[in-house]
Amino acid sequence: MVGDAEATKKRLLEAALQEFGAFGIAGARVDRIAAMAGCNKAQIYHYFDSKDGLFDAVFDQLVSETVRETPIDPADLPEYAAQLFDRYEENPEMARLATWYRLERADLEAPLDSVLAGNRQKVELIAKAQANGVLPTRFEPAVLLGLVLHQASLWSTMAPEVSLLVREMTSAERRQLVVQTVRALLRA
Repeated sequence: MVGDAEATKKRLLEAALQEFGAFGIAGARVDRIAAMAGCNKAQIYHYFDSKDGLFDAVFDQLVSETVRETPIDPADLPEYAAQLFDRYEENPEMARLATWYRLERADLEAPLDSVLAGNRQKVELIAKAQANGVLPTRFEPAVLLGLVLHQASLWSTMAPEVSLLVREMTSAERRQLVVQTVRALLRA
């Protein structure tokens, strides 16, 4: 039944999100994913072809949800960065999956379409805002996007040793610092 298949795929994606977030691709085990999802390993290969295919599906879903639920507003990049910061705070697996993606899938011959399309759209919107005088042109659009994305993820990707050197800050204070940093970047 189609409903059962979709429910199974959803359970597999949810279980894989936890497993890949904790162990990456190399350390993840399909038997643990299948057990968490309440199905058998064969279903992973049936629906996703491979463990890498399952990881790509999980990462693609995460990127698609983020693009949909946190749309970029080139006229207010500080708030866009703050909203991304909020997503990282609410979903710590995002930073872990992004890190695993960079470490274990960086050599992809064909990048994931969702990642590429989402970033291209953001770059085009930033370029248009720069052409219209809404954003400064000091940085190329793709560079500006990278700087904003980095600021948004800064606290979730910071090494623990650096975190120990930063005074204890609340989530609201860290969020405000993201906003202030992106504002300063736009004034530079």
